Amino acid sequence: MYTREVRLSGHIIDSLILPNTLDLIMDMGGDFKILEFEVGKLKVDTSHAIIQVEAPNKILLGEILDELSEIGALVIEIKDVKLLRSENDKTLPADFYSTTHHPTQIRYNGEWVVVENIEMDCMIVVDSENERAFCEPIGRIKKGDLIVVGREGVQVLPPARPRGKQGVFEFMSSEASSEKPIKSIIANIASEIKEVKKRGGKIAIVSGPAVVHTGSGSILANMIKEGYIDLIFAGNALATHDIESALYGTSLGMDVITGEAVTRGHRNHIYAINEINKAGSIKAAVENGLLDNGIMYECVKNNIPFVLAGSIRDDGPLPDVITDVIEAQDEMRKHVHGVDMVIMISTMLHSIATGNMLPSHVKSICVDINPATVTKLSDRGSAQVVGIVTDVGTFLPVLYNELKSD
Repeated sequence: MYTREVRLSGHIIDSLILPNTLDLIMDMGGDFKILEFEVGKLKVDTSHAIIQVEAPNKILLGEILDELSEIGALVIEIKDVKLLRSENDKTLPADFYSTTHHPTQIRYNGEWVVVENIEMDCMIVVDSENERAFCEPIGRIKKGDLIVVGREGVQVLPPARPRGKQGVFEFMSSEASSEKPIKSIIANIASEIKEVKKRGGKIAIVSGPAVVHTGSGSILANMIKEGYIDLIFAGNALATHDIESALYGTSLGMDVITGEAVTRGHRNHIYAINEINKAGSIKAAVENGLLDNGIMYECVKNNIPFVLAGSIRDDGPLPDVITDVIEAQDEMRKHVHGVDMVIMISTMLHSIATGNMLPSHVKSICVDINPATVTKLSDRGSAQVVGIVTDVGTFLPVLYNELKSD
């Protein structure tokens, strides 16, 4: 049998790291011996375990250790990371390390170095001159980059879940359902938002056009105006229908107040795009007085950055929309790593894209009428994700009222 010892530390019982470790070893065809186990007795105490992992061959042992490293196990026999250079742009050496979204460190020249800008499904590139490590997607890899390969010298630090109530981001981390107590959940989310803003944190909104269609565009605009929102990620549709609503009082040709179809109103979103094209940009339309209300207006007036990422189905699109998806990704990455909370509302693709960029410590809320969207976002983490299956037209008014209450 081939063996290696791994160490688990932290709230390994409450976070289910210990049982998950043992299950993983057995499920992959290995075996284990618990050599040391120290249980924290108080709620603030951490636990520690040393486990001997066994496998019938070296390859299987390596595969088991690979999986264990992703849930926080650290191989006790610590070695420096292995580095190989990329032979071409956008190509990687064999056995490259693919990151999780958890905080990660590498052992380099005998010291632990934090991997900066961590996100899932990326690579670790090392700046040997400055002894720094960066998380980079495959599209940013350049010929000659030093890439971490294998799992030696890589330490992953998944979020701990200590005993005791941890607020809405703990008790709502179970399976998404429309039968949960929506009002009380939203009240807790409002409290979390107030706490984030009180300590100077940043909150991002990822939104689809349903915010406007359901008549809640003015609420989101007020949240931006009143300082609750620091960043907007969306597509062409949100901005287009928000501007259509501001200019013509319709969204997809429907009156946003009465919900009734307006004669030939189906053309209004094209008229809106045309007006912004003539102005040159959304900002220019605000500055010349054409656009005087709405979500995009409040973004411009309050210097709130927004990234509008295009798609194949876009009309127009608006001049501010980034039509190159890789360029849009890069623009989103410039903003996302300074965010403390993200609220994703009624937009599956933009929500998933943003979720894939988020470090695991960022508190995330996903609101969608489709349970599959909520579940997919919730599956990328546990304690930092809240999933709510409801209509955005219900969610935003209740949230805003809770934010305004004492």
